[in-house]
Amino acid sequence: MPRFPSLQEIYEVTENLDNVTLFCLFADCEPMNFQEAIEKKSWRKAMDEEIEAIKKNDTWELASLPKGHKAIGVKWVYKAKKDSKGEVQRYKARLVAKGYSQRAGIDYDEVFAPVARLETIRLIISLAAQNNWKIHQMDVKSAFLNGVLEEEVYIEQPQGYEVKGEEDKVLKLKKALYGLKQAPRAWNVQIDKYFKAANFIKCPYEHALYIKAQGKDILIVCLYVDDLIFTGNNPSMFEEFKKDMTMEFEMTDMGLMAYYLGIEVKQGNKGIFITQESYAKDVLKKFKMDDANLVGTPMECGIKLSKDEEGEKVDPTLYKSLVGSLRYLTCTRPDILYAVGVVSRYMEAPTTTHFKSAKRILRYIQGTTSYGLYYSISNDYKLVGYSDSDWSGDMDDRKSTSGFVFYMGDTAFTWMSKKQPIVTLSTCEAEYVAATSCVCHAVWLRNLLKELSLPQVEPTKIFVDNKSAIALAKNPVFHDRSKQSTPVTITLENASATRMCKWNM
Repeated sequence: MPRFPSLQEIYEVTENLDNVTLFCLFADCEPMNFQEAIEKKSWRKAMDEEIEAIKKNDTWELASLPKGHKAIGVKWVYKAKKDSKGEVQRYKARLVAKGYSQRAGIDYDEVFAPVARLETIRLIISLAAQNNWKIHQMDVKSAFLNGVLEEEVYIEQPQGYEVKGEEDKVLKLKKALYGLKQAPRAWNVQIDKYFKAANFIKCPYEHALYIKAQGKDILIVCLYVDDLIFTGNNPSMFEEFKKDMTMEFEMTDMGLMAYYLGIEVKQGNKGIFITQESYAKDVLKKFKMDDANLVGTPMECGIKLSKDEEGEKVDPTLYKSLVGSLRYLTCTRPDILYAVGVVSRYMEAPTTTHFKSAKRILRYIQGTTSYGLYYSISNDYKLVGYSDSDWSGDMDDRKSTSGFVFYMGDTAFTWMSKKQPIVTLSTCEAEYVAATSCVCHAVWLRNLLKELSLPQVEPTKIFVDNKSAIALAKNPVFHDRSKQSTPVTITLENASATRMCKWNM
């Protein structure tokens, strides 16, 4: 267990600090509860703003709790919103319902709500860069409060804002509140209605992507909960869209896309660069690896990890936190994808060997924090895929690992590294299974690009570095040599027969 400093040690350290330093250290500390928040003017103001937004939106009404119903508790959650440089932009107080106490079929029913895939977001960035379009960003303030509830839901009055003389009453929700299980879905239904009424077409292959075409002009909107990015070839459509959205919802116009889902976006005249440099530095600092010795590769050459059941165990929570942080870094760092995938297999019972391998990835990142992806202006809209596989690489179950990457232009925008679901009998079969995953993704991407007015007229080239696997994909006569791969055989045959994919070595 880590040793925490005593109060005496803390006081001894702070005695040597001046008031300015102390302010910098503690000014943006987030309160743990209402009692702490009420002492600070900035947080009181944030709570007042939240309650005002809720009332303005006609979210609830005061009511007596009907017999047989149970009021759901609420709590305050506090967050100091920071920019890409780590500086506090604003203080945000959110009133959330304790959704964990909801009962299925009584307080909620359907809960699913789609969000854009990160690969779709990268595709939009790539498309904008190639056409020299600018990407803009907007944020819906208190988005979930716009969702209309279908169920009858009651909540307790929020602490610090009880109605005087009516403390025994509860609040009946007319609209959704953050924390409710159905809140994301209710908001998505509402925003979907708006887009349809505004003549946008929802992409059938990505339900958080909306497209509006007017002759040769196009406006593309990508939605991730309450964060919107949009691009296109006509700036006047941008202004019209901003105006309409502001009339329908309370919006924050964030200008050109610069920081989105933890990804830094730098838009220039010749292309767009995306990176997670700030996040990478935060991860290194979090795990005390910001002064670590550098290495040239994320994974040691030739190393074969296994469960290592007799090895010295490490804290699973710490290990999961580290691997989770690394996994999010793969949003812009495909160079660490395979290594992160391997260390992810040992979450249940990690040992010092696994922890050492995970920390090696951090040592690699320490020397490459500025790495990212640069999407440049180009007229090459052809989709190209690369597929690969190891064979029997997992030392515990002897399964292989599939990997693929797709380009449109000169920079990758989607990638995958994943252990295969079956044990393959040869390198040919392992490559064949990997190619199947690649083809499935290619079909989805071709459909998506068609919706974006970029139909792939020619078959998509898939590069596979195994002649036997290519022959097997092209020639059904060879299929008897891999009978257990019959389902994937059909997929590859269909892709070849319909001329969606073309195999290359």
